[in-house]
Amino acid sequence: MEKEKESLRLGFSDIFILIIGCLMMAISLNLFFNPYGIASGGITGLAVVLNMLFGIPLWIVNLVLNVPLFIAAYKILSKRDCIKTVLGIILLTVALKVTESMSSIFITEDIYLIIILGSILMGIGQGLILRISGSTGGTDLMALLINKVFPTLSIPILLGIIDCAVIVMSGFATGQIEIALYSSVSLYIIIKVSDLMIEGFNYSKSFMIISDHSKEITDKIMEELDRGATFLKGEGAYTGIDKNVILVVVEKKEVVALKRLVREVDPKAFIIITDIHEALGNGFKPVTAE
Repeated sequence: MEKEKESLRLGFSDIFILIIGCLMMAISLNLFFNPYGIASGGITGLAVVLNMLFGIPLWIVNLVLNVPLFIAAYKILSKRDCIKTVLGIILLTVALKVTESMSSIFITEDIYLIIILGSILMGIGQGLILRISGSTGGTDLMALLINKVFPTLSIPILLGIIDCAVIVMSGFATGQIEIALYSSVSLYIIIKVSDLMIEGFNYSKSFMIISDHSKEITDKIMEELDRGATFLKGEGAYTGIDKNVILVVVEKKEVVALKRLVREVDPKAFIIITDIHEALGNGFKPVTAE
C-alpha cells in the first residue's frame, strides 16, 4: 500500500518541468498567437478563437472547458495521470493569467517571424510536458472520450479532426483564409519541435550489411570504430545460401568511416541505412526512465 502511494507522488523535477512547459505555452499564446488570431488547434487554439469572437480571456476558456472534460474522463485515467492532468490544467491556467498582459506587447509586424517564434516556443513547452508523460488536458481528454463512444476512430485521427476544426474556425473568426493557413503552418512546426524535444537530437544510423566477408567486416568495425555488431541469420531467396547479416548502430559522425570500411573489405556488399531517433545502452546514452 505504501509503495502504491509512493508511485502516485510527483517528483520535484516533474513539477518543475510542468511549470516551465506551461509557462512557455502561455507566453507563446499571449505574446505571439492571440494578438494575431493564430489558433493552432487544441483547447488553447479554441480559446484564441473565442477570445477573438467574444473577448473571453484565454485562462477562463482553458479552465471552463477543461474542468468538465476532466470530470468526464476521470474514470478512464489512471490515478497518476489524473494527478498530472489536474496539475497541468491548473498550472497552464495560472500561467495564462500571469502572462495575460503580454498580449499588448508589440514584437514585430512580420507575421512569419511571429508564427516561427511562437510555434517553436509552444513546441518546446509541449515537448517538455509530454517528455515526462504530463498533460494539460484539452483535446487529449476530448479525443479519449470520443474514442470511447466511437472506438473505430483512433485517438490520433480524432486529435487531427479536432485540430483541423479549430484551425477552420480561426479562419471564420477572423474572416481571413490566410489566418487559417498560418495556423496550419504553426501546428506543423509545433508538432515537429515537440517531437524533437521528446525524441532528442542525438540521431544515430542503423546499418544492415550483407556480405560474403561478414566476419572480416565486423572485426574491423570492432577494432577501428570500437562499436559492437550483431549477426542476424539470413538466407538468399534465389541461391538458398545462408548468410550473416550484420546489424550495427553508429553515431552520425561515424557514418562515412563505416561506409569506407565496408567498401575497403567488400565493394560488392549490400548496405541498408536507416535513421535511429534514439539509441540507448552500451556505447550510447544510458537506459533511463524519463
